[in-house]
Amino acid sequence: MRKTLVTIALAAALAGCGQQAPAPQSQTDASFESKLQEQLLDARPGSVIEIPAGTYHLKRGLSLRTDGVTIRGAGMDKTVLSFKGQVVGPEGLLVNANDFTVRDLTIEDTKGDALKINHGRNITIHGVRTQWTDGSKTSNGPYGIYPVKTQNTLIEDSEAIGASDSGIYVGQSTNVIVRNNKVHGNVAGIEIENTVNADVYGNTATDNSGGILVFNMPDLLMGGHGTRVFKNKVVANNHDNFAANGSAVASVPAGSGVVVNSNPKVEIFDNDIADNKTANIIISSFYSTNYASRLGVEPNYDPYPKGIYVYGNRLKGGGDSPSGLEFKALKTALFGLNGHFPDVLWDGYSDPRFKGKDMPPEDRICIQDVSGVVDADGPDGYKHPSTDTKPYQCTLAKLPAVVLNPEPKL
Repeated sequence: MRKTLVTIALAAALAGCGQQAPAPQSQTDASFESKLQEQLLDARPGSVIEIPAGTYHLKRGLSLRTDGVTIRGAGMDKTVLSFKGQVVGPEGLLVNANDFTVRDLTIEDTKGDALKINHGRNITIHGVRTQWTDGSKTSNGPYGIYPVKTQNTLIEDSEAIGASDSGIYVGQSTNVIVRNNKVHGNVAGIEIENTVNADVYGNTATDNSGGILVFNMPDLLMGGHGTRVFKNKVVANNHDNFAANGSAVASVPAGSGVVVNSNPKVEIFDNDIADNKTANIIISSFYSTNYASRLGVEPNYDPYPKGIYVYGNRLKGGGDSPSGLEFKALKTALFGLNGHFPDVLWDGYSDPRFKGKDMPPEDRICIQDVSGVVDADGPDGYKHPSTDTKPYQCTLAKLPAVVLNPEPKL
């Protein structure tokens, strides 16, 4: 089908003429907003909706349900969709479509999630910033860039700031690449949850509560496995945790670098991880989350981390001022007031089916090239922690690279 190009300029929105007027800077332009939503509703496969440079103040959330559409701004520093005065709809942009691309714009100050893609395949997010401009607050929307239940998804060269849950979150999805993004001022910088086959690389995560999270949660439609976290910079993620009470990330200790929770087949390598005050790397189970005390474990849910392979990272600092009274007391008991946790902190929960006998080789936690490992002995209330590294001296088969098919074309 011939590609349709739809250019939205303010003058066209207001008067239907071709002469472009200055973009609105200080007040809502209802005509522009109405025209933009009309173009989204009328889009056909192959449409390119182009939004020129300017700051556009919108009161209503936008939505798209047509396959094969591209939304393109003039650049994340040039095209800004501001929802500071939003009164209708929680999301800034909600997409339920396949073969969708959004690029080169900013979405800011939404009541809820900034950019949500639900049930789509072949999704490309390039050069998109999501931001809450009044700083990191619990009242901010939970998610910045938020594809869920998607297939073949690429998020690249984007930025997420100030989300009260996760800046970039990918959930219940398959075949995902998250690369070359910047995340800061969020509770979780990047979170991969209940997702199969994800590559997370080339990203910079700093000043979040937790830098990069790989989680499996219960009571969802699918479990996750097969995530590679590599070539990232995960530095000084020491922001106070400002998540809403009861959310999954509310249990993430401020000062966490890379966190794996209840997820199998995770590979962490070739990263620069430094100065995360609780620990540079945390490996934990469902039983260390705030969900564990109030939710049972469904029969098919495995709450333990398995097949975790950590090697070849460059680690320094961190572990000197852990979050939470239990971790503070544990650090002091093991290493003194002026000491610090080593590079890896494990909560100590393991599958009781294998107690007293060998874990299947593919399910082991293998850790190399670190200053040390603490088994915190969470199951026994942190009473008998261990710093013995021998249990982790093993190797695992390396995971394959994620290949997007078809390869996105920008």
